[in-house]
Amino acid sequence: MRYFITLSYDGTRYHGWQIQPEGVTVQQLLQDALATLLRQHVTVVGAGRTDAGVHARQMVAHIDVDGEINDVDQLTYKLNRFLPYDISIQNVRLVSDDMHARFSAVRRRYRYFIHTEKDPFKKKYSCELHYELDYELMNVAAAQLKTYSDFGAFCKSHSDVKTTVCTVTKAHWVEYEPNAWYFEIEANRFLRNMVRAVVGTLIEIGRHRMSLSQFDQVVREGRRTGAGESMPANALFLECVEY
Repeated sequence: MRYFITLSYDGTRYHGWQIQPEGVTVQQLLQDALATLLRQHVTVVGAGRTDAGVHARQMVAHIDVDGEINDVDQLTYKLNRFLPYDISIQNVRLVSDDMHARFSAVRRRYRYFIHTEKDPFKKKYSCELHYELDYELMNVAAAQLKTYSDFGAFCKSHSDVKTTVCTVTKAHWVEYEPNAWYFEIEANRFLRNMVRAVVGTLIEIGRHRMSLSQFDQVVREGRRTGAGESMPANALFLECVEY
């Protein structure tokens, strides 16, 4: 029987979501905890992968279990007792066999946070910048993202992806408090390192080091070397996955 697990985590201490040959990952810890509590081997399939240091307010995964879980609320409680403090299970729910955590998802939303004044309470989860940015121009460029289909320019080199085509439905900068902004982007799928590369490129535009026409050329040429630098991982959050 197939179950969806909704969880959140602080990615600071982890080598990302996906199981790696070396380094602790969220997927591995969750899979080990489930195997112990359910007393059977399970494979955890996530809605996507987050890189080392990236956080998730809402990640969704699925597992296939032999038999029925008698009490999903009790399993949720036990998982939260079993897992480290920086991984939180929100719920476990039965779904139909054709539901897939990755392939059934229709939309994912990320936010990247920046702040422009020294703040000890933002440092861990936001990128501190000390130069002026033209947010109006950055939003013009962000809106252009919805007109493209191929995002190879923002994909990490040598990634094992079959296609770099994505559909972006939302992309904009929001000032959520004085001197603090986040970039929000929604798409049906994301490429490895895509959001941080997009943010780095938009910041080049905000600093007037790249024009809108140059931005258009970078995206259309599809070369990672033409885009801006990848921003630090600690300020990136997977906000939600929708089905």
